[in-house]
Amino acid sequence: MFASDRCDELAELLVATSHYHRTGAKLGLGDTVNFGRAWLPGSLCDHGLLSLPYLDGPTLEWLRVDGDQTRFLWLIPITKEEVEFSRKNGLEALEARFQKLRFNYLDPKRQSVA
Repeated sequence: MFASDRCDELAELLVATSHYHRTGAKLGLGDTVNFGRAWLPGSLCDHGLLSLPYLDGPTLEWLRVDGDQTRFLWLIPITKEEVEFSRKNGLEALEARFQKLRFNYLDPKRQSVA
């Protein structure tokens, strides 16, 4: 997850998402999570989308150590409408809309692209 400033709320969302992955449903590429609140104050984004780590490149996606591998995905804050758009049209369609509309993933006040 990227943000323009450090804050405890973001760490809390990452811990909660990781905990859910470990103790609840296994999360993977294209899955969404409900944060239960805005990711940052005043934001419409109250869900997260697990996406490829496009900004860091493919070398960050997989870590292999002693025969074990760990996958790192990007947790992108999104709106409920974007979750519904992704479920209806697919992850690729949502990501294409992000790219076409040049959404600013750092802007907590951004409008939905759905």
